[in-house]
This record gives sequence, structure tokens and C-alpha cells, in this order.
Amino acid sequence: QVQLVESGGGLVQAGGSLRLSCAASGFTLDYYAIGWFRQAPGKERELVSCISSSDGSTYYADSVKGRFTISRDNAKNTMYLQMNSLKPEDTAVYYCATDSSGWGFDIMGYDYWGQGTQVTVSS
Repeated sequence: QVQLVESGGGLVQAGGSLRLSCAASGFTLDYYAIGWFRQAPGKERELVSCISSSDGSTYYADSVKGRFTISRDNAKNTMYLQMNSLKPEDTAVYYCATDSSGWGFDIMGYDYWGQGTQVTVSS
């Protein structure tokens, strides 16, 4: 059973913080790039952040740079997204995903997806 299970979403006031977790089952994260995506109502799904499996380089969308931090714990087979200084425009359904190519920058390369978790940031 290949599965990504997310946790940590919820309702938070602007300026607050949340940490999203994504636990992998049925496969190991070691050889995958990992990414976090989000989709707000009426908008396309966008890549928020990713980290490659080759050199560990990270990417952040301009809208979250300096506020969000992506990380992985291979021993726990879990990936995280630490979200600080949250803004109302961060409100979206957030998805974790893994990319077996190890690249992580192309949504078409992602093999597995979490179920999505709602993050709502109030003013």
C-alpha cells in the first residue's frame, strides 16, 4: 500500500505558524524528490516548495520565500513544511507529493500524492 498521510493543517490567524507533516508508507523517501503544493479556490495547483534527492537543493515559490521551510527526515520516512508568518493568501488545500526522478521541479514528475489538507489563515 503506497500512501502519503498528511497532518498539521487547520485554522490559524495571520502571523501564526503551522507545521505540515507527510508520512510515507509502502516506499521510502530517500530516492525521491519531495514537494509541497497548494491549490486555492479558482486557482491552479502550484508548487510551493521542493527538495531534490540528488544534492538536497531546495526551491521556494517567491510568495513563500523566507517564511516557509521544507525538510525531510529519511529515518522517519517523513517530510515537513514549516509555515511561519502566515498570510490570508496562504489559504489553500496543501498537498505533499514525491517525485521518483529526483528532480522535483516539474509537477508531471510526481508519482504519489497526499490526500490534501486544508490550511485556512484568517485576517
